[in-house]
Amino acid sequence: MASIDCVSLLTDYGLEDGFVAACHGVIARIAPSARVIDISHLVPPADVRRGAAILAQTVPYLPEGVHVAVVDPGVGTTRRAVAVAAGGRIFVGPDNGVLSWCVPDGGARAFELTNRDLWLAPTSATFHGRDIFAPVAAHLAAGLDITAVGTEFDAADLVTLPRPTRRVQEGTVDGEVLTVDRFGNVQLSVTAEDLRRIGAVTGVPLSFILGRRSITVPFRETFGAVPPGELVAFVDSAGCLALAVNAGNAAQRLGLPPGAHVRVGTALTSTH
Repeated sequence: MASIDCVSLLTDYGLEDGFVAACHGVIARIAPSARVIDISHLVPPADVRRGAAILAQTVPYLPEGVHVAVVDPGVGTTRRAVAVAAGGRIFVGPDNGVLSWCVPDGGARAFELTNRDLWLAPTSATFHGRDIFAPVAAHLAAGLDITAVGTEFDAADLVTLPRPTRRVQEGTVDGEVLTVDRFGNVQLSVTAEDLRRIGAVTGVPLSFILGRRSITVPFRETFGAVPPGELVAFVDSAGCLALAVNAGNAAQRLGLPPGAHVRVGTALTSTH
């Protein structure tokens, strides 16, 4: 297998400690020619769903390579450590669903990381990012065939997170809060295509049912299309409907955590 130019890293390690640097160092020692791209190390601690969303929305813009995702509250337990080949890319991380939104339903190959010769020794029970995932990814980037990392198993047995819900019906879309970013922007599972199907047009307000509340929000192209402090709905860079407050925090104002149910319709259509 030819060497791979790119290794990406996504973790919840934060930036206050040396955890990220240690992973970089391990990769550099094994595969010094590989570029390392940091996707994010500020995933909320143990938030596997947020990690999965960031990974899935970022990987399409990265070079084909080895993509390491370590949001791993089960580190040191019986959860599997895996490498998955899918769509010309290799994903490395814990088998807890963090990789699942990047893996297609068919055509993937999955391997449990059982070849300890590729791990660092001694191996910490609590830092598999440094001692297992980073070295395995580096060996793969240096040209190791994925079949050498361990035991192959049926990719259908990988742990998966439930796909975000979205359903178009009677001129409305039922969805959920997919993620909340560091600016407090609320990304929904509703897509631009869903909006097209219900006849939503930029410039025409949208109605939202948020639990027992109903609000009407301007539908614009960007935050700055409304005055500071005002709510706005827009299609974000991932092609999802989002709610924001210009120069503010929509998640705090609306009290919308990830997973919250939302119903969307045009202001000209009842959403009840």
